[in-house]
Amino acid sequence: MQRIGSGYDIHRLVPGRKLVLGGETIPFDKGLLGHSDADVLVHAACDALLGAAGMGDIGEHFPDTDPRYRDAYSIDLLTTVYRRVKTCGFVLINMDATVFAQEPRISPHKNRMAARMAAGMSVDHRLINIKATTTEGLGVIGQGEGIAAMCVVMLQSTTPETGE
Repeated sequence: MQRIGSGYDIHRLVPGRKLVLGGETIPFDKGLLGHSDADVLVHAACDALLGAAGMGDIGEHFPDTDPRYRDAYSIDLLTTVYRRVKTCGFVLINMDATVFAQEPRISPHKNRMAARMAAGMSVDHRLINIKATTTEGLGVIGQGEGIAAMCVVMLQSTTPETGE
């Protein structure tokens, strides 16, 4: 059995925080505001994995009301999510993600982000594809107020189908 999941996240850019995307610190004069490190790419990936496995969403597993997740490194959350997904009998076939940012340029960092995310899940980096685009100046992303990401994953069941 194969299952598909999707995830989306957006956070506001603010001064005084580091910008973390795909587990990589990106040089920029602003960072994303959030309870954890606000890594929209990893959060979208977590939601996609959880959705494909039928396990809810990231907020259910790591609520922003829980002080344990304050300033959490989102790759650690991804590691936990993928471990839970595997415990439910699924493995990653592939992940395809898009980061939406007017600036900074994301393309020079894509390979390192994919490698860091793959390492967090202990999977081959070739299973993860990251793309980046702008919104051509439109909306909150185009005005430089935030960064968003969306992600789609396909999982394969590791248990035989029973037909029940």
